[in-house]
Amino acid sequence: MSTRHKILLLDDEQDLLDLYKDVLIQLPSQPEVHTSNSGARAIALLESEPFTMLISDLRMPKMDGLQVLSIVRRKFPQIRIVVMTGVVDEQYRSRAYAMGIDLFWEKPRTAEEIKLFRECVESLLGQPPDEGGFRGVQSKSLVDLVQLECLSHSSSVLKITKGNKQGNIWVSSGEVIDAATLTTNGEAAFKEILSWKNGSFEILPAEAEHPRIITTSYQALLLDFAQSYDENKVAESSAQTAACDTTFLTRSPLAALSRVDGVEFVMTVPADEKNAPDSWGLENASPVAAWTRQTQKRLRELGEKLQAGELKQVEGLGLQRHVGIASRGDTELCVGFRRTLTAEQLYETLKNIAIKWAS
Repeated sequence: MSTRHKILLLDDEQDLLDLYKDVLIQLPSQPEVHTSNSGARAIALLESEPFTMLISDLRMPKMDGLQVLSIVRRKFPQIRIVVMTGVVDEQYRSRAYAMGIDLFWEKPRTAEEIKLFRECVESLLGQPPDEGGFRGVQSKSLVDLVQLECLSHSSSVLKITKGNKQGNIWVSSGEVIDAATLTTNGEAAFKEILSWKNGSFEILPAEAEHPRIITTSYQALLLDFAQSYDENKVAESSAQTAACDTTFLTRSPLAALSRVDGVEFVMTVPADEKNAPDSWGLENASPVAAWTRQTQKRLRELGEKLQAGELKQVEGLGLQRHVGIASRGDTELCVGFRRTLTAEQLYETLKNIAIKWAS
């Protein structure tokens, strides 16, 4: 007789704990569901007996969800972790995934959302932990972890351990500023660390006084590593695992455009929605592609009303990143930029990228 899965629910609201417990005990696998209304009690329960899955809220008093995730990932690397929260924030999402969660889910409100949530949880319970990758994020490579930290504009120190090897990567405001192993430092250390295909990692607090040794943008660093990875055929037998569905390891003509300083992602969007976009630096290009098509359609309609002539490029300044769009025939070029660029720099950089793209 197989052992029943054990799920631990963590939330500071007792009514929600009772509701989600009732939902989960009806799963086809009939898991044993325990509850906790504090992070400290949840960790104590995890230490007292083995659990298959932790489902945790993010915002809680005393010890918040991110603190709990950090501790749980170090102590219980094989446990499945689902974040279920009312906090809809990309930085929270990126930080949570960087800590090794399996699923980030907004708290379900409708019967359909609850049904989908139950199906996802049941699917995760039926998946055995992978043996490859890094402890806590077996389905992702170290390259993914670095990109998640940078995309969320975080400041932190990634501590990576593989057997007797140890390395640190310093990230400041979304840029890699230094790396070091026991024998190397700077870019050489960064590439060496990324070549490790498994091990464990920790996300440590930022070191504000640490000097910037690496001046190359993180996009260019990842691209250089991807190219050297291909050339040297490193770990051929685990190439599929190393790829991890990340767009920055896929060979693309957009890779050259991504090397321009300040660029965070590049994407070409065909006018025909049946044709998929080509992207570099985006984990999920579809929503951005849809936004690009809709934005250009509305701007062209406005331009026709104002008789403003042909729309060639447009720039937008955002709080998290800047965005620019250029057109060529029936294809749009959408580029994401670091928010540190001024409006003048954004205009000139996009114009130069559009020229390279057209050539």
